[in-house]
Amino acid sequence: MIQPALSKKILMSVEKPARYIGNEINMVKKDPDNIDIRFCMCFPDVYEIGMSHLGIQILYDMFNKREDTYCERVYSPWPDMDAVLRQENIPLFALESQQPVKDFDFLGITLQYEMCYTNVLQILELSQIPIFEKDRNDDSPIVIGGGPCTYNPEPLADFFDIFYIGEGETSYAELLDLYKKHRANNYSRKEFLKEAAKIEGLYVPALYDVTYNDDNTISSFEPNVSDIPTKIVKQVATDLEEYYPQKPVVPYIKVTQDRSVLEIMRGCIRGCRFCQAGMIYRPLRQRNLDYLKNMATKMIESTGHEEISLSSLSSSDYNCLKELVYYLIDECTERKVNISLPSLRIDAFSLDVMGKVQDIRKSSLTFAPEAGSQRMRDVINKGLTRDVILKGATDAFQSGWNRVKLYFMMGLPTETYEDIEEIAILANDIAAAYYEAVPKENRKGRVDIVVSTSLFVPKPFTPFQWCSMNIAEEFTDKRKFLTKKVSEQLNQRSIKYNCHDSVVSVIEGVFARGDRRCGQVIYNAYKKGCIFDSWTEYFDSKKWEEAFAEAGIDPLFYTNRERDYDEILPWDFIDIGVTREFLMKEHKRSKEAIVTPNCRMQCSGCGAAKYLEGGCNP
Repeated sequence: MIQPALSKKILMSVEKPARYIGNEINMVKKDPDNIDIRFCMCFPDVYEIGMSHLGIQILYDMFNKREDTYCERVYSPWPDMDAVLRQENIPLFALESQQPVKDFDFLGITLQYEMCYTNVLQILELSQIPIFEKDRNDDSPIVIGGGPCTYNPEPLADFFDIFYIGEGETSYAELLDLYKKHRANNYSRKEFLKEAAKIEGLYVPALYDVTYNDDNTISSFEPNVSDIPTKIVKQVATDLEEYYPQKPVVPYIKVTQDRSVLEIMRGCIRGCRFCQAGMIYRPLRQRNLDYLKNMATKMIESTGHEEISLSSLSSSDYNCLKELVYYLIDECTERKVNISLPSLRIDAFSLDVMGKVQDIRKSSLTFAPEAGSQRMRDVINKGLTRDVILKGATDAFQSGWNRVKLYFMMGLPTETYEDIEEIAILANDIAAAYYEAVPKENRKGRVDIVVSTSLFVPKPFTPFQWCSMNIAEEFTDKRKFLTKKVSEQLNQRSIKYNCHDSVVSVIEGVFARGDRRCGQVIYNAYKKGCIFDSWTEYFDSKKWEEAFAEAGIDPLFYTNRERDYDEILPWDFIDIGVTREFLMKEHKRSKEAIVTPNCRMQCSGCGAAKYLEGGCNP
């Protein structure tokens, strides 16, 4: 019988008690007393966000297939529960057993977004685990980080014991086996970490030293012990059909992605120069069609979800997309399950399919031109022309849609105000295409064009990793300029404009390319009360300004500065397969607005082929 960690009185005093009680559908139940290794998987954001994350579902299923391991889950307590746990001195607990996280062997934290970094410290402190790695002893859990932000783990280096670089299906078994061996021999924490550092893909930051030049750039990055690698090699799963959850955990409350998720492939052939995911998840690997059909059926049966979504970076590039989608249409129609098809190019096939699976009266279509002018789309290697965009929109309007979402970025390298104005002009042209393509008697009211601009943040392992980033004031000026230009368009009443917060984006930019010294800023901000910084209602720019000042860190050093090719970057010790030479070549091509063909048209020799026997076959 599981003893709840919280009383009914406490649960009734907070918003959404179901975030903390566990016992969801398909939750794994094991006897903690008869388990060798206890692993707590954490998503450092609110339950509704974390429960929507496919990566944790995959690892949860994978770990629990081991008879010697019990994987449980924990999420960031919402501020109301955070206050209760502190006031009552209740240690943060895992959902499955309701037992304290501090009693586990491992705490694995997925790092998906830089603005969740203060929540990592919240998780550690509420768990009563020392925040700094140097203060932990042999009784403390091994704190391990994974996810896309580990491709520059340095801002969090002081808080983690291990970072796992790459896809989790590969090296965890070796790590867990090593842990069992060392514990059986009464291991010391220090000796275990030295041995773990020898496992491919694992980075133990305490075993590496960084020195700096007088200009604050990195002078050296070297191991401080022998027999561990100087380069950490990204881990890539080459068999995508070995692990996938047939029975994903289903929450009792509505979450952000309230559906079954079918990952059809990993990687991308497109090579957009701003896109970190498109580089770090190379090479392209596709799941077998029959495997996907079988998994879709099993997930629908095991979850009761009323919707299934196809997941990938670019679903239209999956070779068997038509066969899979038409199978799902038949299967889901019979079972009264909806289909969600994100990441599709808007072409005749996509419109035909979406017309069958969506209620046209309620749905909208999404285009991601990313830049308004053709010159800028060539700079970022987007590979979309104005004619293609307008044709896709026109076909959509003629098929019954009258709401279109357009996604762009501002602050891209070499951007001019003329390029920004082209965003407004393109939105206006798309609106005009509606009135030209759809006879007045067939229109369902005015066309609705929603323009959203995110702010460009240079990321590690992209061709733009050496580029400067706009300061907040520049972003603000550009947003005002675009707002004015939208209001000047003939069809401005049909266009709505939204933009991300510039200060949040600048802080994201600091930690995206920051070094170890940035850890003090994160700690300062957390101690000032910063948590849930990705949520507008909780973000406090004043506290962050103070945190930077107290740490003696100038944010502009990390954001508003071009890097030379010979500068040592904080993440240069990681090998993702895609070579530095390829990224440099793409950076140079961007300055000349030269488009690089996608991987199916022509191999560009990025280097990622080394992960696949026989090379890439996208």
